[in-house]
Amino acid sequence: MSTHYDIVVIGGGHAGAEAAWAGANLGAHVALVTIDAEAIGRMSCNPAIGGLGKGQMVREVDALGGLMGLVIDATGIQFRTLNQSKGPAVWAPRAQADGTHYTAELKRRLDNHSNIEIIEGCVADILTGDETTGGATMPMARGVRLEDGRVFPARAVVITAGTFMRGLMHCGTTQTVGGRVGEPAAVALSHCLLGLGFRLERLKTGTPPRVHRDTVDFDLLEEQPGDTNPAAFSFMNDRVEQSQVCCWITYTNAKTHELIRANLGVAPLYTGQIQSVGPRYCPSIEDKVVRFADKPRHQLFLEPEGRDSERIYCNGIATSLPADVQRDMLKNIVGLANARILQPGYAIEYDFIPTDQTWASLESKRVRGLFVAGQVNGTSGYEEAAGQGLLAGVNAARMLDAKPPVVLTRDQAYIGVMIDDLITRPPTEPYRMFTSRAEYRLHLRSDNADQRLTPLGRELGLVDDTRWGRHVRKMEDIHHVRSLCEQQAYDGRRLSEWIRRPEARLEDLRNILGTAAVGFGDEVLLQVLIEAKYSGYLARQQRQIERFRNLEAQEIPANVDYAAINELRIEAREKFSAVNPRTLGQAGRISGISPADITTLWIYLTARRELRKLKIEN
Repeated sequence: MSTHYDIVVIGGGHAGAEAAWAGANLGAHVALVTIDAEAIGRMSCNPAIGGLGKGQMVREVDALGGLMGLVIDATGIQFRTLNQSKGPAVWAPRAQADGTHYTAELKRRLDNHSNIEIIEGCVADILTGDETTGGATMPMARGVRLEDGRVFPARAVVITAGTFMRGLMHCGTTQTVGGRVGEPAAVALSHCLLGLGFRLERLKTGTPPRVHRDTVDFDLLEEQPGDTNPAAFSFMNDRVEQSQVCCWITYTNAKTHELIRANLGVAPLYTGQIQSVGPRYCPSIEDKVVRFADKPRHQLFLEPEGRDSERIYCNGIATSLPADVQRDMLKNIVGLANARILQPGYAIEYDFIPTDQTWASLESKRVRGLFVAGQVNGTSGYEEAAGQGLLAGVNAARMLDAKPPVVLTRDQAYIGVMIDDLITRPPTEPYRMFTSRAEYRLHLRSDNADQRLTPLGRELGLVDDTRWGRHVRKMEDIHHVRSLCEQQAYDGRRLSEWIRRPEARLEDLRNILGTAAVGFGDEVLLQVLIEAKYSGYLARQQRQIERFRNLEAQEIPANVDYAAINELRIEAREKFSAVNPRTLGQAGRISGISPADITTLWIYLTARRELRKLKIEN
């Protein structure tokens, strides 16, 4: 390929992979620059995909033609749907991955794309040139320069550097510069961004120890098997074919907690060695013991890092305590008395770009054509990164074609909820997606992500003929089953009414339809069942969505001078100026903004429109 590209993607993690894939599928020639090509998609933390809120996003990425769902279906070793005892709004697919095979499969797919070239190296500088638009001059991304001096011109750049920007790892008093174990940090990239006028801040995350499989006493542990009939992540797959492995459950205890409390004096989180904010929803074991002092134990999940891997991931005890303390800590836990640590847990601090410097398109406000996605936006998790990466790649490619950016809304996708949250409430801790963040979560289910997003993906050019044909057939099947339920009587009423009963199950619907259901997959029947059972709630939520859309339809001009609106509080002027909301709805979601502020802004905008109308008429 040519050394001149349309898009350069910096970083080969989950955000970078999806950004490169999406941009390439829209016809852009993409260079994916990564420190180690064999580490593309490497899972620095738990080799697992999905979970609450996260599994929904993976299905959305897949519905839009992304990679993550396809790769985990091919390389997963245990699949489970979480929260099955609750309503469908919170059903969440999750899979344990074979980490080595996941990385290899992701790289294979990227390697085989004719529009993607993978380049090994570390970016030292983002090249820019001035561009004048509408009388205003601002920097425009023009490519990158690597630390070894190579230059790759491009028309757009996407930063997906994860935890690598000035990454610093902590294990007791030992500090190691790096983006993850065995890999260097991207120090020059941080300095480059500072030179371009960006404000950088620091966040922290952590990981637990890994122990050798042969030193774990599994006979003492509680087994956690996968689902009997595991569901696939990708809408392109009807089922998961490979056999599943088991995970295990154990618990900390009073002795574990006593040991941790006795060693807080050498814990980087409590000595002042670490000063950055970590994830509140995924705390270290030190934090758990201190913050929840009344809890006698904490649950741990022991999860294989691969089908044949010797490494067991100790999920639930992320820590930065010294390695010798970690060894003593494990000795007190059932099943781990003889465990040999292969890799101690550690914490890592890294730079991120606060998102008040970013548009909802994920293009930066300071440099035109420079997009940011993933942990550099203050998020945590592979799934959050993948969703952002896909949108950043799409919008970088659309910018090259002078097309308007794609911005998913809160009623459209969990990805839209996440990006709107980031833009209106820039994170002060690593952002993690939960179903509770989505006010329309009954509408944003994992089972209907294709209905919500595949038509959009087709319109954008992300969905190929094979996926589209499969989607159309599924929609036809759903329509046919709905018709059957309307026509068929059961127990003295129409079947469509009977299946609204709380006790109605998927097996009931299939059995009642009998031969008429032959040929229809569980996913089709489940869609019909959910829509019928929750029709009243869905109708109510649809009315809420319409009200939301009315607010979102009230656009705010880009050139509003908030500092000149004297009726607004000073804090409101500052926040509106920083975020520059595109609609009244988005303005109302900015942290610290009150209903009175929105009313004041609405009055100002109404008067401004009336004044403009008078000028036009005169």
